[in-house]
Amino acid sequence: MKEKNKAAISRNTIALLLCGVGLLINLVGVRIALGFHLPLFLDNIGSALAGALGGYVPGIVVGFLTNLINGIGDVTTAYYSSLTMLIAICSTYFASKGYYRKLSKLPLIIITYALIGGGLGSVLTWALYGFDFGTGISAPLALRIYNSSPLSKFWSQFCADMLIDLLDKTITVLIVALTLRLLPERIRQLFVYSGWKQRPVSLKGMEKNIEGKGRHSLRREIILLVAVATMVTALAVTAISFIHFRKASMEEQKTFARGVVQVVRESIDPEKIDEYLEKGEAVPGYTESEFVLKKLMDSSEYIEYCYVYRIEEDGCHVVFDPDTETVPGEDPGTVIPFDHAFEEFLPELLAGKPIEPVTSNETYGWLLTVYDPIYNAEGKCQAYAAVDINMDHIARDGYQFLARVISLFLGLILMTLTIVIWLAEYRVIVPINSMAMVASHAGYENKEDRIRTVQEIEDLEIHTGDEIENLYKAIVMNTHDMAATTENMAMYIAQMQKQSQTIGRLQNGMILVLADMVESRDQNTGEHVRKTAAYTGVIMRELRREHVYEDQLTDAFIQDVIDSAPLHDVGKIQVPDAILNKPGKLTDEEFEIMKTHTTAGSEIITSAIDMVSEDDSGYLQEARNLAHYHHEKWNGKGYPDGLSGTDIPLSARIMAVADVFDALVSKRSYKDGFPFEKAMSIIKEGRGEHFDPAIVDAFVNAGDEVRQIMESHMGREETSQRNGSAD
Repeated sequence: MKEKNKAAISRNTIALLLCGVGLLINLVGVRIALGFHLPLFLDNIGSALAGALGGYVPGIVVGFLTNLINGIGDVTTAYYSSLTMLIAICSTYFASKGYYRKLSKLPLIIITYALIGGGLGSVLTWALYGFDFGTGISAPLALRIYNSSPLSKFWSQFCADMLIDLLDKTITVLIVALTLRLLPERIRQLFVYSGWKQRPVSLKGMEKNIEGKGRHSLRREIILLVAVATMVTALAVTAISFIHFRKASMEEQKTFARGVVQVVRESIDPEKIDEYLEKGEAVPGYTESEFVLKKLMDSSEYIEYCYVYRIEEDGCHVVFDPDTETVPGEDPGTVIPFDHAFEEFLPELLAGKPIEPVTSNETYGWLLTVYDPIYNAEGKCQAYAAVDINMDHIARDGYQFLARVISLFLGLILMTLTIVIWLAEYRVIVPINSMAMVASHAGYENKEDRIRTVQEIEDLEIHTGDEIENLYKAIVMNTHDMAATTENMAMYIAQMQKQSQTIGRLQNGMILVLADMVESRDQNTGEHVRKTAAYTGVIMRELRREHVYEDQLTDAFIQDVIDSAPLHDVGKIQVPDAILNKPGKLTDEEFEIMKTHTTAGSEIITSAIDMVSEDDSGYLQEARNLAHYHHEKWNGKGYPDGLSGTDIPLSARIMAVADVFDALVSKRSYKDGFPFEKAMSIIKEGRGEHFDPAIVDAFVNAGDEVRQIMESHMGREETSQRNGSAD
């Protein structure tokens, strides 16, 4: 444990050192660019280098701290922290792919960084402040582009920022690429900041070795969850901040407008309002009051108009309406129609009462208007002092405020996502995937596999200190127990398999003994049951090679038919010896008795099926089919049921060919066996009449195997017949 703690301390110390050096490079680069008045920024070299050497976390930390420290002197730099961190993240990715070591990839890196720093930076600047060719590093170049091309101010500034940033990021990329090339691999590995909570494994090959691909990735779910949570929080905070900003700005403008309108009211002599309306500038003091209103309008860019109206039923009677640079004022006594925004306040205005500030967005744009009644000595309202405040700047300031908040939140979101993903990778995802990888290759078949599995689990050495480690310890304990249990189970299974094989051999032996008992009553059959079983195997294998009936010809089906084939004539045990061994042709009555061996065999096997479970009666089901239907014909003229075509079970159709062929080639007491070619010819003649055409074709195609079986059994059959005659 002490060794692990020392390793963690050493890793953190190196990471802090890398962050410090990267931060210093960024700050010095900025000072050099400013000190020598270079058209460069040089503020991303340290971030890109920290990302390329140490990984995502050192890179974004350096980027964030750079903008934070630079923001002490110039708060505007803090808004660009998201761009700096984005470059650090890209630098980490490019380094992991080996792009810095490939000369052909360096232009791609430079363009990517320029698009982030110059392209996105230019758009962010426009959103924050609008373009002003009088300030900024790129201002002279932007002005030159604007004057010598048809481009707008926006695109002129954008192109200037991109060109300068291409040069700036070329220097950054070359310095990072040269540093990575000069540093030995051993030194570079020291700077990699990982958060291993276990024995390190290959991250690239891990997921490829885990079964069950295509499922939801825990990494994606964590990224999605954190991203959604931070975005929802950011949107909520941004919306609330924007609403409060707009509200505060409106209140500020209302306060400002009230102060201005008070000055207007105090500059007007209420006792002369009637004279002003009638004679205008001819009245002493009119010009002086009008001059005050003009000075007020010139004092602030936000004051659009200052004027004095008397409100009557027929409209607004102009008392004072000074000229502006763009709009000439109305003469005293002129009647102006009411603005729609004031219609709801007409009763109060006609009564000479004060009203709340009114916002309107009609003829003269978005204005905040404040009316303040002017009372004479008797307290009667003579007119209203009014001021219009231009509110367009509130919208502009609101958008700029929104851009600042969003840019700051983007930086925080990038940093939060990166750190959370990094922590989740090493504390959750990698440990779980490591356990899954070992579990997917776990083996308990033999002692060596069991030892290997236990060792691989123990070698992970997961020590996250939380529920993941508890899970790992439980798996280690269960693996030990499972290995011991598996070893005992393996011994038991081996014994069971041995016993099962013995039972299987005993079962097949008993079938053959039973078939031999039937054969011993029929002096003509000899090796018949064994040969027919062999022929059925040949036919079924050939059918499967030819892709005929392959959906039925499973391994289990083939084995069941071969095993049960010797029982196809078991019903002959109930046929009298006189009929069974009659040397001559059977009479019609005798043949009817002989035909009963099919149904008798079926009944015997059905009785056997009733004594065993359904799961154990697979081969007996086929034995019953063979016994009952092996004398049915394809054309429906067979017995006992007169079935035709595929209504006859497949196993019985196969046995029909094997049974007839063996009867043709075998020597009997009443005949000699036919030659192979003659027997094959007869089988072919029965194609589509007696036999299934596909089965005949398969039987003929496997003729070499059929001949080999026939010849191998011929000697034993003759010996058996001689022994039977001697007896």
